Amino acid sequence: MENQPGFFDFAAEVGLTKHIGGIEATEALIELCHISEGKYVLDVGCGVGVTPSFIVKKYGCRVAGVDISARMIERSRERARRERVADKVEFRVADAQDLPFDDDVFDAVITESVTSFPEDKQKAVKEYVRVTKPGGYVGLNESIWLKVPPPPEVVAWASQDVGANVQPLTVDGWVGLLEGAGLTEITVRTYRINTPDEAKGILRRYGLGGMLRVLSRMLSLYARSPAYRRFVKEVREGGVMPANLDEYFGYGLFVGRK
Repeated sequence: MENQPGFFDFAAEVGLTKHIGGIEATEALIELCHISEGKYVLDVGCGVGVTPSFIVKKYGCRVAGVDISARMIERSRERARRERVADKVEFRVADAQDLPFDDDVFDAVITESVTSFPEDKQKAVKEYVRVTKPGGYVGLNESIWLKVPPPPEVVAWASQDVGANVQPLTVDGWVGLLEGAGLTEITVRTYRINTPDEAKGILRRYGLGGMLRVLSRMLSLYARSPAYRRFVKEVREGGVMPANLDEYFGYGLFVGRK
């Protein structure tokens, strides 16, 4: 937290990560990827481990989660122990563009608001495909531009809400990445942003107890970290949602088969 911490450092510290569409989008992605009991699933960019623990508990799968942040992986392991699923989930620090797994390992690979960030998105998607078994599925839940070019105020808001340096693509851009990695039977579902539903989705994702834990960490961090206080101030000053947001910004589920 000392060397100019940013968006994801603070998120890991308070134990809160999110993706557009909430738990409903996660469940839809799971359905499209044909994830069920006995499957082996990889969650790339697992954040604080909410989705891996959810999949283990609801679907009876084995799950691996990777994240580029060591602090996120610590939080994921804490969550798995707290939710008593540590025997069915494993976590590793890893880059989406260089996954530490052999070829043809997983029945499904999923990401949620992750592939918008790597500089080389095609390389990342090819890595997802490489570690997926033949006949398995790769599924992305990612932010999209519904119309281009988006105005500067929409770009600024999206970057702040989803995470610094986010780089959404158009629907055709995401489909092109899946096709470029050799995936077939591609399915696409697109959605507009509903801000009230997004806020409610965070509570559904973490539960009341989880949100109280997050809020306690936020207050503690705010009290002891000048950097975090500056970050909160910047968010407040730039947090007015553009009136035309839903005209330009949304999210999509993109699934293909290897």
